[in-house]
Amino acid sequence: MAFPITEIILKDVRPFFYQAFYLYLYLGSIAFVWYMHAIYFKENTLKQIIKTQKKDSKPGFIKKQKSHPIRYGSFYLRLGAIAFGIGSMVYSGLEFGQYFELKKNVECHSNILQAITPATRMVLTLVQVNFIFLNNKDFELDRHRTIARFGLMHMIATNLCEWLNVLVEETKHEINHLGNHTSDHTNASMTKKGGDIMGSLVTSASPFLFPCTIEYSLICAVILFEMWKKVKTVKIKNKQNKEHDKNATSVHKDEKITQHYNFSPLNNNPNNSNHYIIDCSNTYRGLFAGIMVIVLTIISLMFFVLAKEGGTSEIKKVAEFEVSIVELILYIITTIVVVVAMFQMRALKYDKKIGVDGRFGIGLDNTLLLVAQTGMFIYCMFSIIGYYFNMDNSPPIELLAEIFSFIQTCLQTMFVLDGWSRKCRNMKQAKNKPGRELITFLIVANMAMWIINTLEKNRAEFRQIHLKFFGDWTWTIITHITMPLAIFYRFHSTICLVEIWRSAYQFKATQRNSLFSLI
Repeated sequence: MAFPITEIILKDVRPFFYQAFYLYLYLGSIAFVWYMHAIYFKENTLKQIIKTQKKDSKPGFIKKQKSHPIRYGSFYLRLGAIAFGIGSMVYSGLEFGQYFELKKNVECHSNILQAITPATRMVLTLVQVNFIFLNNKDFELDRHRTIARFGLMHMIATNLCEWLNVLVEETKHEINHLGNHTSDHTNASMTKKGGDIMGSLVTSASPFLFPCTIEYSLICAVILFEMWKKVKTVKIKNKQNKEHDKNATSVHKDEKITQHYNFSPLNNNPNNSNHYIIDCSNTYRGLFAGIMVIVLTIISLMFFVLAKEGGTSEIKKVAEFEVSIVELILYIITTIVVVVAMFQMRALKYDKKIGVDGRFGIGLDNTLLLVAQTGMFIYCMFSIIGYYFNMDNSPPIELLAEIFSFIQTCLQTMFVLDGWSRKCRNMKQAKNKPGRELITFLIVANMAMWIINTLEKNRAEFRQIHLKFFGDWTWTIITHITMPLAIFYRFHSTICLVEIWRSAYQFKATQRNSLFSLI
């Protein structure tokens, strides 16, 4: 925090003086990942040599042990993190290209680190995605505990520092964009940037790309912390290790059976266990209702954008009022749907899941959801306070929209935490799938709210009343801290709801045998 903030508040500090610190963070993380790859390839080569030498030995001399790599987070979370990583790399690429325009201007005080640092960040993003999300190898971090703990904690710190750096930089860009900042040093440097092609491109694209960097850093930091905790707690007692392996094997078998055999009216052949069939029954009405919501949302946002670009001040106020009405309707409808879905899914069995460490808990995906909800809480509370003290100048619709946004997120998070562990009790529930249509609607509705937050609400100037009440600096900082988390909340809510939609109506092996006996 000290390095990027110092550059803003002090005129005597040259721009980009702190780039070497971030270069150290990136290179340290890359070196750790490459070291773990080297260790893996070395051990794998030794195993192949031993296997070749003992090829003619007696049967059973070599005990084969199957090790299944641990997956942190659901498939949809990993897929989303890869998408955010791509956005982060695009953001870094624009900063890299900006250097070649700034170096022509002597007054900008650019240096070669301004090009090397974003290029190294792009390499780190690729390496980190491969290490966390795409790699099928089991690195056996517990066999190199000291190095693994240090390296993982360094990567966690790197992601958090990157989060803070981007947060400060984009807050500075937004304040300069508003045109009310009084610092000559900041205005001068940003004006020089804005006059160039790449500088203008960075300014235009950053409101959409910088949340990707923040969300990507958040996911990576949490997952790396889960990996660090696992390294920290292994090999305490042999008895605990055996129990842990037993639980992990049981979880793996259950997941395998669940994925490869989905007992439903569309897949009732017990011999057909090598195919994965997605049962989409009891979803169509919720899907079409959600599609209507997302279409109306996009239409309202198009009107808002056109009014903002070419309309008068009165038309702009009407456009903001119209978006607030759409938000209020969305929050009220989704609140009702969440409550009804809670009552419909009460009949399902509550079967708490076991985590990757063999223990019961809320899980990585739910932890990320709770972290992201803090952004929703902070933004909603500041917005409610701002509207309350300006009720004479703002319509009550906007205040109600923020209140219902707060209520909706609370209820939806409770619904996800409960529905995450729900399973069908009997054949009737597997056929009727109570609550599945409502979950389908919530999936698409959260996508619509994600679009609103991404395209409009992540800009400080979206709420002119709050700009005047809190001030440019304060409201811009609040927006840039909370809205990336709020955007991620909507994205990750969709992931969690999809996981509930997929897993809540499936059977395990013990249930499958009893059902066949009934048939």
